[in-house]
Amino acid sequence: MTIRTGIYPGTFDPITLGHMDIIRRGAKLVDRLVVGVSTNPSKSPMFSVEERMKMVEREVAGIEGEVHVVSFNALLMDFAEREGATIIIRGLRAVADFEYEYQMAGMNQQLNNRIETVFLMADVSLQPIASRLVKEIAVFGGDVSKFVSPAVREEITARVAEMGRKGD
Repeated sequence: MTIRTGIYPGTFDPITLGHMDIIRRGAKLVDRLVVGVSTNPSKSPMFSVEERMKMVEREVAGIEGEVHVVSFNALLMDFAEREGATIIIRGLRAVADFEYEYQMAGMNQQLNNRIETVFLMADVSLQPIASRLVKEIAVFGGDVSKFVSPAVREEITARVAEMGRKGD
């Protein structure tokens, strides 16, 4: 029997409740879900890859199914091939996400047409959540508890304290 492997890639800086919704639902679609924590050079992360890996591993620990957390610094399709994936899982929040994701799916298909991209709509209550906005709210002293788990909120709060809060 062939094991169906899916990849859910992202920077997860930090992992949000929206990410967790997609991970939980994505894990039901495949036998093995690999959460790929990327080292996206175009973004300036609040947390190191190692910190994000630990954060994601902790958050996914209770999810039903086989879920692995792996860091990668390569083309997504090369990473997917290396992991034996046949599916890329992407979360969509809004129309703006769709345009970007549609273009990426088309490019990825050109690179490797044996791997399908599957889009999952985020739960309606979680659709506005974006890591970038969570960080911005936290940096300016806002409450992010509606967007991340309590443990992630603590890590963000500690990091913001290290960096020095803006607006003081």
